[in-house]
Amino acid sequence: IVGQGEPEPLQIKEEQEEPEPLQTEEKQEELKPLQIKYVSTNQTSCLKAHMKTNFGEKSFTCKECDRGFSQISHLKRHMRTHTGEKPFTCKECGKGFSQMYNLKTHMRIHTGEKPFTCKECDRSFSRTSSRKTHMKIHTGEKPFTCKECDRSFSQISNLKTHMKIHTGEKGKPFSCKQCDKSFNRAFNLIRHMKTHTGEKPFSCKTCYRSFSRIYILKTHMAVHTGEKPFTCKECDRSYSQLSHLKIHMRTHTGEMPFSCKECDKSYYCVSHLKRHTRIHTGEKPFTCKECAKSFRHEPTLKRHMRTHTGEKPFSCKECVKSFHHESTLKRHMITHTGVKPFSCKECDKSFNQVCHLERHRRTHTGEKPFSCKECDKSFSCVSNLIKHRRIHTGEKPFSCKECEKSFRRGHHLKSHEKSHRR
Repeated sequence: IVGQGEPEPLQIKEEQEEPEPLQTEEKQEELKPLQIKYVSTNQTSCLKAHMKTNFGEKSFTCKECDRGFSQISHLKRHMRTHTGEKPFTCKECGKGFSQMYNLKTHMRIHTGEKPFTCKECDRSFSRTSSRKTHMKIHTGEKPFTCKECDRSFSQISNLKTHMKIHTGEKGKPFSCKQCDKSFNRAFNLIRHMKTHTGEKPFSCKTCYRSFSRIYILKTHMAVHTGEKPFTCKECDRSYSQLSHLKIHMRTHTGEMPFSCKECDKSYYCVSHLKRHTRIHTGEKPFTCKECAKSFRHEPTLKRHMRTHTGEKPFSCKECVKSFHHESTLKRHMITHTGVKPFSCKECDKSFNQVCHLERHRRTHTGEKPFSCKECDKSFSCVSNLIKHRRIHTGEKPFSCKECEKSFRRGHHLKSHEKSHRR
């Protein structure tokens, strides 16, 4: 009765029925009195809503797709999938969401909150779905099976990608309008578009650097924390990312899944393959701002920059000499040890490096494999060809710091610098 104090519970006792013949030997449970509670109007409405949700009554129908819903609020939320409305906006990066709980989940990217912890390895996750996916690593569960070849996968997205092998479906249906790149998933295209817009919504709170992708931010954070939770069981090396550990593991297994289409070389890491393919394409994407020289690899550019800055970080422990490159230091160290393990079979000469031996052999064979495209001259070593080409290009990469004179060769610069010391 609404509005009155809660009365004493009524005691209703049921009569025991005669047991069926098969149950005569079973111990009959002692019947307990039923408890009857009076509920308020508010509780009644909640009960009705609960009954609709759980027992199939769906009074509210979507006019766009005929889906039924038990509550009007659920229908309104569903309608946003048709209208594209995203009323819930992130104040940190401006991203919009159709549902409040999606915004709350997204906010954990910015706050770093990871409330869902794996009981097996203590890793934490921002979403419960991410934890469920992760748990399959420990259980080995692969519930999604290909009907064509019986291969199994831990995630349905991986199965869908795999199915394209059998269906012949175009592997990358989502194309970028700004460049020629294509992607197999829409969210990969959306992520790629940030490279054109320059959008970097994920900021580091320690040093305020911004990144276009959350995983790049997470990788960057290891710089500050020094955390390396992924350890190799073979050699105890640790890594800040699981992907880096997987790449490293190939050094133990010998697996080289990335093959060059131009030659027979294979690599355990895709970045090494990309670097190698520039040999065939001639691409040199890394350019020096000081002298406009271009290089295939970024580390080569960094080494080259030391010729401009004068930095010589590699010092000999035997004498006071320092060098721009580590390889030059190693070559220099042989002058102290005197070791020359590479011997010529034609004469008695020995060399401290195999490349020097190969170059020397050409003096016996007369081979000159390096030809100038501008004229008919050929050379036995590539360094001589590079020096020769400067005659045609007019390039003078060796500049005097005292005056503005430049030179084609390093020893010409050294001779010139002596004129300033007199």
